[in-house]
Amino acid sequence: MLLGTCAMAVGLTVAAPSAGAQKLEQGVRSEHVLQLQEQLSDLGYFDAGMTGYYGSITKSAVREFQQAQGLSADGVAGPATLNRLNKKAKAEGETLRQLAKLIHGEARGESFEGQVAVGAVVLNRVHSDAFPSSISKVIFQKGQFTAVDDGQFNTKPTATSYKAARKALNGVDPTYGALYYYNPKIATSVWSKSRPTLLTIGQHDFTR
Repeated sequence: MLLGTCAMAVGLTVAAPSAGAQKLEQGVRSEHVLQLQEQLSDLGYFDAGMTGYYGSITKSAVREFQQAQGLSADGVAGPATLNRLNKKAKAEGETLRQLAKLIHGEARGESFEGQVAVGAVVLNRVHSDAFPSSISKVIFQKGQFTAVDDGQFNTKPTATSYKAARKALNGVDPTYGALYYYNPKIATSVWSKSRPTLLTIGQHDFTR
């Protein structure tokens, strides 16, 4: 089980991807893909888990949206598609908010690198066959994160927590693929301590 601490902070709003500023396509992993998935889900085109990764399911959902809107149905979310999508659905950023809240609850006493590392563990789990295939399901998987179990997840995340979440979503991984972490000074799990340590960042040992 992973361990966090307790503190007070303020929340932030999340902006939609800027039409004309980018092109999103298969193979891209970013916070903008996550927002795209949430918008497509709100409109009924995307019914898979939110991952922040533009895979084949996201491509098919974009193509269906494009066909319905009379746009070129190539499955690539270019400026015209993003502009139309932004007019149809507001990006609430709930999944980004959940990731920032987890980082805040688990690692707000850590360095910025340590906070990004916690976010990266969540994303690594999403892409692992051993865990659920969505950010929300990984975060709320029973017994995995102390901040969720003891209610610290419900405190409002800071600007730094959001920044760390975005870094992780955009592919930054200081842990080099870690799937677990724990604080060796206070952890009681023999199983956690038995796993080979990849590296230590602040108070956390990261493992696979």
